[in-house]
Parts: sequence; C-alpha cells; structure tokens
Amino acid sequence: MTMAFDADANRARPMTREEKRVIMASSAGTIFEWYDFYLYGSLAAIIGAQFFSSFPEATRNVFALLAFAAGFLVRPFGALFFGRLGDLVGRKYTFLMTILIMGASTFVVGLLPNYDQIGWLAPVILIVLRMLQGLALGGEYGGAVVYVAEHAPPGRRGYFTSWIQTTATLGLLLSLMVILGVRSYVGEAEFAKWGWRIPFLLSIFLLGISVWIRLQMEESPAFKKMKEEGTQSKAPLSEAFGQWKNAKFALIALFGLVAGQAVVWYTGQFYALFFLQSILRVDMYTANVLIAWSLIIGTGGFIVFGSLSDRIGRKPIILAGCVLAALTYFPVFKLLSETANPMLAKAQDTVKVSVIVDKDQCSFQFNPTGTAKFTSSCDITKALLARSSVNYTVQEGPKGQPAKVKVGDKEIASYDMATLSGDAAKTVPAAFTKAVNDALGAAGYPVAGVANPTIVKMNGFFDIFRGQTFMLVAILTYLVILVTMVYGPIAAALVELFPTRIRYTGMSLPYHIGNGWFGGLMPATSFAMIAQTGDIYYGLWYPIVIALGTFVIGMIFVPENKDKDIFSDDVKPQKA
Repeated sequence: MTMAFDADANRARPMTREEKRVIMASSAGTIFEWYDFYLYGSLAAIIGAQFFSSFPEATRNVFALLAFAAGFLVRPFGALFFGRLGDLVGRKYTFLMTILIMGASTFVVGLLPNYDQIGWLAPVILIVLRMLQGLALGGEYGGAVVYVAEHAPPGRRGYFTSWIQTTATLGLLLSLMVILGVRSYVGEAEFAKWGWRIPFLLSIFLLGISVWIRLQMEESPAFKKMKEEGTQSKAPLSEAFGQWKNAKFALIALFGLVAGQAVVWYTGQFYALFFLQSILRVDMYTANVLIAWSLIIGTGGFIVFGSLSDRIGRKPIILAGCVLAALTYFPVFKLLSETANPMLAKAQDTVKVSVIVDKDQCSFQFNPTGTAKFTSSCDITKALLARSSVNYTVQEGPKGQPAKVKVGDKEIASYDMATLSGDAAKTVPAAFTKAVNDALGAAGYPVAGVANPTIVKMNGFFDIFRGQTFMLVAILTYLVILVTMVYGPIAAALVELFPTRIRYTGMSLPYHIGNGWFGGLMPATSFAMIAQTGDIYYGLWYPIVIALGTFVIGMIFVPENKDKDIFSDDVKPQKA
C-alpha cells in the first residue's frame, strides 16, 4: 500500500473520537490565548487612561501602544524558550505551561490597581504582564500546531492543523464580541471606569476549561516514539539554527512562506480595521462590527484551504494568496474608501492639496514605538494632513523657509516647533491646525465641524443589510478569504519542513519573527509611507512588495512536502 493510497483512504474516512479530542483540546486553548492577547489591543486607549493617567492624553496613548508592542516584540524569544523546552520535555507539558502563564497574566490585568491607586508600579506591572503574555504566545502556537500535526494521519495534516489556524481569528472575534457586549450592558461611562476589567476577569473561566481539557490529553505519538528510541536532540537551539542543513529551512520558511503570509494576514484583519478607523474616520463601533461580520463569514475558509492543501499542496495555495493580494489590494482598498466614506473619497479625488517645502527639512516618519519627535515644519504639516486622510503632493519650496499648505488657491504657513516657546508653543500649533481644517472643510473635505452624511454608521450588530454596510462586509470578507488562503495551510507547511527532534524549535522562530515583526510593524510603516508621499493608499506597497517577494522566493526554494512522512526524519523532502 503506497503513501498516496493511504492518504486518499484517510481523507475519505470520518474523523475518530480521539482525533476530535486532540483538535478540540489544542484549538480551544489557543483561541483563549489569542482572546487574552487581543483584549489589550482592543482596549489600549482605556488602558492608557487607567495606567498612564499622569501623562497628557497623547503621551499616555503612546505608552499604552508601547506596552501593546512589547507583547509582539518578545514573541520570538518565547518561541525560542518554549520551543527548546517542547523539543526536550514534550509538546503537551510545554503548551500546558504557556496557557497557564497567558491566562494568569490576563486575569491579573483585570485585578491590577491603576496609576491613581499605586502610582508608577501600576504601569511597570502592566508591561511585565504584557511581556509574559507575548512570551507565552510565542510558545503556544508552535506547541499546538506540532501536537495536532503529529496526531494527524497521512493525507490530513492540512485539514487537522487548519483548525488551529482559525484560532487567531476566532480569538479576535471573541474579544470583540465580549467587549461590545459588556460595553452595551454597562454603558460607555461605566465601561471606561471599571467595566473594561470584566473581559479580562472572564478569562479565568476560559483558562479553567482549557487546562482541564489539555490535562486529559496524551503526549504526541511522534515525540513518544522519539523518546523511546532515545533520538531526542540534546541542544535543539544549536541544532536548529547552528547547523546549515536545518538553519536554511528556517530562512526558507521565513522569507518563502511566513513573511508574505504575515503581511496578508495583518492587512486583512488589522490594517483593514486601522484603515477604516484612522484613515476613513469610521466610528469604532461600526468598524469593529463590520470586521466581526467579515470574520464570521470568512473564517470557514481556513478549513477549506487547509483541507484543499492536502490534495494539491501547501505551496500553490499560500503563494496564490500572496499574488492575489498583491494584484488586488489597490482596487479593493479604493472601493472600501468609496463605499465607507464617499464624501472623503470624492474630496481626495477632486480637491488639490499640496505642501510647498524645502525637502531637506522632511523626515521619513517611521515611528513604531511612538516615541520619536518630528518637529520640523515639513514633518508637522505632513503628519497633520496624513492624520486628516488628505491626499496631497509635495512641491519644492525656497531653501530654509517653513512649509506651506496650499488648498486650492489658499496658502497656510506652517511652523517649526523648535522655534516656539512659552504660550506660542500652544497657540501656534492650534491656530495652524484650525486654519488648515477650515480650508479643507471649505474645499469639501469632511473635517471637524463639517457634516458628513455619507459616512457609514451602524446602529446595531445586525444592521448589515443596507446597501452600504452589506457592500462593506463583502469587501472585508474578500480580504479575510485572502487571509485564509495564506494562513490555512501554513501550519502544516512549517511542520513538514523540520525533523521531529527540532520541530517545535525550528518552526516557532520563523513563524513569530514573520508575524510578530513583519506583520506587527505594518501600521507604523504604512503611516510613514503615507505621510512621506501624501497618498493614503501608498502604505499598501508594504504588504504588496513583501507578498511578491515571498512568492518569488517560495517558488524557487520552498519544497512541497504534503506527502512527507513526518514520523521518519530520514525521509528527504521532495523537490520543489
């Protein structure tokens, strides 16, 4: 009986009870870990007010985002630490440890006194808890994926692991639903005061369920077989990344699969939400509900494409998703603008705005930590227009002169922050902002004080059957389907690249570098690109270029291993 025949037979048979338990135990726990992780991001503004209240509003928001970013930055270190542990002591006990750390850290955030109660200790403890969450998540994903893949029968690894791939989206959806539900029940004022703690405290029940389920499970058969034969790695880190025969697959995984997957995933779920709220000025409730509906409708695609990858391979589906994203992002986001905020889209197309400036004064405003200060007249002007979602061009002006904004025939002089002091440091920026907004409003831009009856606004969760909202859900669902194409088969593809003895370590690091850094830097990079060029769509070049790069590298270097026997490390990967 050949491997192919076995695979076909396995695909045709129903899933056993034990296999269902394996998937449920791994997926349920990972959903709850993502739920915990995303709660902070969804509530960053409120958390900033609670734990950084001694600072001005803009500064406290910066610190809140810094604490959020800390969770992303430490994920690769969690992957290294827990990946090594998983290859040394076992898959089951390692990701049991990660869920305990994640759940406990999240629950404590719900109990943590704020700045007014315990002073500077509050933000310090918060950042420590956030870093613990990131470390735990760095170990959780690899453990869950490896555990499921090593239980999966031949020919069904893509289908089995695709259930794990739904967990990030379902965790995001669960966090949004809980937040919206609690906010509606207690009211906006009470939610900001104390109700925000409830979603964090509820995580203790999710933690209890997850731990109970996972305690019932056995160790993975591949790890048990390796342990019985005494073939475990004594030094997983050095073997995975210190030996070229294995390290090259980590690089291939990162640049030929994960980098493109990460930017498509972040664009479809996070950048779409950022674009709706920050660029198109859609209110938070409406934007979150639109994203939630697209996730509800599109999440089944993870299972579809994971299962399809068992038949035609992981590589063609992932790389096709990268190419489709690169080819369609510009028209899709243009349509998103025209549908969500027609008045703004019309102004961007018809109102001529330019910045006249000595270009030597201009910086590339890349600010991932939110701590950089841009004080030249050029940077101040560009940042103001970018935040106002204005399309503009840049013209060379007189050397050494402050920048000017030209809206139609009207010119407004900017200022250099370094030259201001005393009362002028407050009055001049406010006057400049007002003058620019007045000119934009008179020209047709929907700015503060200008009514915008065309912008989308939802009055309830089920208010999606009007033409405008229905179309937006359809557009966002398309972006989620692209996410499911690249993300559904990625777990199986990564598992199959590495031998059993270093599998947990080898696959975790490229996954978390790709998603934590390539994906996590997207909003900051895209905003800098928008401010630099004056084009609200220019930031899309970031995911497009990376997705195309992944396509090229993946086509050349990534092997297709869908029929590989992952229980035998002696089996060579098939040729690409």
